[in-house]
Amino acid sequence: MSIHLKKWFHFNTALLLMAVGLMPVSHAEHVKDLARVAGVRTNQLVGYGLVVGLNGTGDQTSQAPFTIQSIRNMLTQFGVSIPANVNPQLKNVAAVTVTAELPPFTKSGQSIDITVSSIGNASSLRGGNLLLTPLRGIDGEVYAIAQGNLIVGGFGVEGKDGSKVIVNVPSSGRIPNGAMVEREVPSNFAATSYISLNLNTPDFTTATRLVQGINNLLGEGTAQAVDAVTIKVVAPVDTSQRIAFLSTLESLEVDPGEAPARVIVNSRTGTVVIGSRVRVLPAAVSHGSLTVTISERSDVSQPNSFGQGQTVTTPKSTVQVEQPEARMFVFNAGVDLDTIVRAVNQVGAAPGDLVAILEALKQAGALRADLIVI
Repeated sequence: MSIHLKKWFHFNTALLLMAVGLMPVSHAEHVKDLARVAGVRTNQLVGYGLVVGLNGTGDQTSQAPFTIQSIRNMLTQFGVSIPANVNPQLKNVAAVTVTAELPPFTKSGQSIDITVSSIGNASSLRGGNLLLTPLRGIDGEVYAIAQGNLIVGGFGVEGKDGSKVIVNVPSSGRIPNGAMVEREVPSNFAATSYISLNLNTPDFTTATRLVQGINNLLGEGTAQAVDAVTIKVVAPVDTSQRIAFLSTLESLEVDPGEAPARVIVNSRTGTVVIGSRVRVLPAAVSHGSLTVTISERSDVSQPNSFGQGQTVTTPKSTVQVEQPEARMFVFNAGVDLDTIVRAVNQVGAAPGDLVAILEALKQAGALRADLIVI
């Protein structure tokens, strides 16, 4: 451990908290909101199981044969054998997948929440009970055992004529504390003499300010930026001291770098998000729309009383063209987000029209931002 770290651990706790509290707080964020400790992460677990006790809403075994196969295998373990020529038609059983997230540092005997989802054609899992299901990690090892009664937020009602009403998703549910952890994930939390902080959003400015904040608090040379994401920090090897050290780092407040100027357009939903740093150069924009309406109707042509003609039906088309007065607005140099939104709202532009205006400004070189379409 370096000399300045040894001195730091002999400081009075009150003086240390005072040093953290004296740091500027305007527009600052805690380190715990900006970065994560490398290696401290959740792990995904998944398993395959059976839900029983359904009210006739389980899998149709003719279309989901793996459900019957699972039932046969389970009953065999209990000494019950089903003749090969017998095909049970079960309506109260559903094959499901069980997923969970194993938090970091979770110990054996602790409980975690699980999510249960149907993989067959079961119409609802409401009222079902999940049988004993092992949950495995990416390495194939069993880390938890799941079992319990499901909580399903959705429901469905179906009539004999085929009409039905479904609210939310009845084929998926959760079991709070439904799995018991049986194996701990190995951790190298205190294996090295340093820790790495990974920024949630890569930014050179934020990385530089974080390094400066740590060095100002704990001494020059404590932290060093590896790249725009990772900051390497010298830390004590002793586990208890390292926990106290990280607690102090998490409470440190740092001014993050400003987000880049971006305009995000969701082409599927029409959502447009304009960043606060978006600026435009002087430009004039004209916005207008052309509406063409075509209507079809039939007229009856009837001859005179003493004529020899016949009554016939003749089609008649009417075409109307409406073009509202196009309004033009001018952007001055360096206008901000509020000015852009106000100008677009004044001409009554819809989200789709706003996208067209922003694309035209980008092509004209007047939009000082990245236009991202997702």
